[in-house]
Amino acid sequence: MFRFLNLTLNGVSLGMIYAAVALALVMIWRATRIVNFAQGGMLMFTTFIAWDLAQRHHINYWVALAVAVGAGLVIGAVAERLLVRPVENGPPLNAVIVTLGLLIFLQALAGMIWGNAQAHSYSPAYSIVGYSAGDRTLLFSPNDVYIVTAVLIVVVVLYLLFQRTSLGLQMRAAAFSPEVARLLGVRVGRLLTLGWAIAAALGALAGILAAGTQTGYVQTVGPFDALLVYGFTAAVIGGLDSPIGAVIGGLLLGIVLSYADSYVSNNIQTMYAFLILIAVLMVRPNGLFSRSAARRV
Repeated sequence: MFRFLNLTLNGVSLGMIYAAVALALVMIWRATRIVNFAQGGMLMFTTFIAWDLAQRHHINYWVALAVAVGAGLVIGAVAERLLVRPVENGPPLNAVIVTLGLLIFLQALAGMIWGNAQAHSYSPAYSIVGYSAGDRTLLFSPNDVYIVTAVLIVVVVLYLLFQRTSLGLQMRAAAFSPEVARLLGVRVGRLLTLGWAIAAALGALAGILAAGTQTGYVQTVGPFDALLVYGFTAAVIGGLDSPIGAVIGGLLLGIVLSYADSYVSNNIQTMYAFLILIAVLMVRPNGLFSRSAARRV
């Protein structure tokens, strides 16, 4: 029973990280109907920025986090303006190729700056030593509390943004009916850029949270590619149109992977994620929490 509790708590912590990546993917999909395959490269690059500041230049963790999130905002905005916008009205494959090209570029650039093969450890914000429960130790630490709290705060902020502010209403209108929004005076282009910027900032947060876990580390390829797979799977589980579904999908995926890793076999989590992805697509292609069928481009 205690082992089951530990696995569940571990799955919740990991699932919240996957949920953050899924939220970033959902935001871009809702706005432009593009699956941003460069999200893994964006969060990798911004995490490297935070690592460089915190570990090599000994800058405060929170300052490094703020700089990385700010860098994510800039990278997302520039990517949408310069790369995605020229092809967003063309065939969908064009945008896919652009995001894949951006992923390769960011990985190559990070390799040139910080090295390709070397893995770097990242100090977490809080202790990774689990809480004590009698004479046992839970697989849930102060850093895990920080991860869960940070993602929940982001979810609440995004909810308030989209449901309680004029800017959020305009962003929703620009995403679902850009032609009508333009007729009403909404500057759709600027709002799409803002959506990409926020999504990249979310990815930066997810990357830093993942790098600071007990098994986390920073490398140009490998861990962040897997994180993108898990985030995409969580987004599909919840439905690419549903931010709340992305969070629930991330939690479900994290818990299931935690159970499978312990009870079935470890070190093949990516395969489990692909199996779950295939099963969801076969049973409910629009996701478990999608309210409507996806629109065609």
